[in-house]
Amino acid sequence: MGAQDSNLKAIEKEFKVKLTLRGEHLKISGSSANIKKAAQLVDYLLAGLRTGGSEIGSTDLSYLIAHFKKGKLAGQLEQLDTGIIRSCKGKQIGPKTAGQREYVEAIREYDIVFGVGPAGTGKTYLAMASAVEALKKQEVRRIILTRPAIEAGESLGFLPGDLEAKISPYLRPLYDALYDMMEASRIESYIETGIIEVAPLAFMRGRTLNDAFIILDEAQNCTAEQMKMFLTRLGFDSKAVITGDMTQSDLPGAKPIGLLQAQDILVGIEGIKFIYFSGADVVRHSLVQRIIHAYEKVVQ
Repeated sequence: MGAQDSNLKAIEKEFKVKLTLRGEHLKISGSSANIKKAAQLVDYLLAGLRTGGSEIGSTDLSYLIAHFKKGKLAGQLEQLDTGIIRSCKGKQIGPKTAGQREYVEAIREYDIVFGVGPAGTGKTYLAMASAVEALKKQEVRRIILTRPAIEAGESLGFLPGDLEAKISPYLRPLYDALYDMMEASRIESYIETGIIEVAPLAFMRGRTLNDAFIILDEAQNCTAEQMKMFLTRLGFDSKAVITGDMTQSDLPGAKPIGLLQAQDILVGIEGIKFIYFSGADVVRHSLVQRIIHAYEKVVQ
């Protein structure tokens, strides 16, 4: 039902139906078409719980509601909720959409994967989950997380403190995802011993990264030179995942976007895979999907 029946209320609102719970019976009232879609969703949720699935969260429910409102069959959702790992709170972390599932499978199969698409599609989060999974399975010896230290209208020099204090705000999203998936004490221990490294992209120059799972986040802010530099750091038994959103580059207008150039140069090369996300893969608040669709219309 959700806290204070929030899940029921969400289903009622989105499907324009009335849900009435009486003991073990749930009555659905409304138009026949809306009843059919809402009933399919409820059946899907119940089937998942009865087979030992985890409780549905608000994010998962939003995606499922959007799916069933389009009249798609429950069978099309099979295996979409396959977990990668469990969070510190025991919640299963895994792909929620077809695009996300393709992305996770690509990460497992290819050595270099580009995840390109709008905010909220899980590009960084699922890459992080895949990295933690690889570390736990001892497929890699370390995780390296990096991103360009570029933001709109700011520079590192304007921030107070030492180097660590200056770069911390730029790397915060990577830390946030990491702390969702591992205990704080273990993360701190891994950082101290170098098993996990979080650093700005400039620190990658001149290195060869072996036995590592490397994630480059916010790649739309990489110059062409930086992108080439990063891609040539890959060593033996390593994987690299590059994520970015072409519509949110903060590079000065005269500089070519490295992610865009890489897309043109590297397409078709064996061992490299490009995955493109759309608004349908957004698993944040339902309004985020609408915002993305609205912006896509303007751009087109």
